[in-house]
Amino acid sequence: MNRSWRPRWHAVVAGFSLALWLFMAAAEACPTLHAWLHGGAVPDQDDCAVVAVAHGKVETIVADIPVVVPVTTLEIIFLPEFSAPHTASVILPDGRGPPVFCTVS
Repeated sequence: MNRSWRPRWHAVVAGFSLALWLFMAAAEACPTLHAWLHGGAVPDQDDCAVVAVAHGKVETIVADIPVVVPVTTLEIIFLPEFSAPHTASVILPDGRGPPVFCTVS
């Protein structure tokens, strides 16, 4: 659902819930409306929503939903570095290597 429509949708659902509750309260206060909802006459053992609202038998449910907390982990891996001296035994032709002495060039 789009973010801009979410508050509107909440307002519509809240308005509908309030209208339904007020309609049930009006049916509780007006016996003719209650009888009309039942089709003409209210039965002796009536257990409809209007009677439940009138007697306070509406139970609210508390939801015990665990909170999901995102866990951010940071993994640091230390890679060992080894350095070993390595002697190169490359024989270069004459005149291609470094000078033997600093004074001779």
